[in-house]
Amino acid sequence: MSSSHRRALDAPAGELVVLSRSLVEEVAEASRTSPRRRITLPLHKSESEPLHRMLNVIQPDSYVRPHRHLEPPKPEAWVVLRGALAFFTFEEDGRVRDCLSLEAGGEQFGVDLVPGIYHGLVALVPDTVLFEVKSGPYAPAHDKSFAPWAPAEGTPEAVGFLARLREEFRRRFPEEA
Repeated sequence: MSSSHRRALDAPAGELVVLSRSLVEEVAEASRTSPRRRITLPLHKSESEPLHRMLNVIQPDSYVRPHRHLEPPKPEAWVVLRGALAFFTFEEDGRVRDCLSLEAGGEQFGVDLVPGIYHGLVALVPDTVLFEVKSGPYAPAHDKSFAPWAPAEGTPEAVGFLARLREEFRRRFPEEA
């Protein structure tokens, strides 16, 4: 599995993929060296499959630009396997609707979201690992509708936006900050 600045690793071969600590560690290592500070390992064998399953490893300094899935509408679900994150949903105008603390093994450890709602997340600890499921097929041109009020990834404004999300989390969950 080579990362070389890709958004995703190659799906493991075979009819049965065993999810193991060593597999997670391999993906975590790729996320640490990725310029985006996150990477996915698709478990589905083709972008055309109707159900996409993946491991997503995210570092705390990774900016996941808020987005939604409208065309076509796609529900999504995430389960935190390792680490912790702040999960956000947003109103149309960018105000935070929900700010949740999700932690592997915690009282709240995952979410399921209907299509069309702006959402984003912030990893709270290094090597946060998610199991993510969403409808396929994947078409890069139509997969995500980025929030117009959220700065683009890789911009100086994105750093400030990520800091504001962290502050919103600390305000709502001071005992976890």
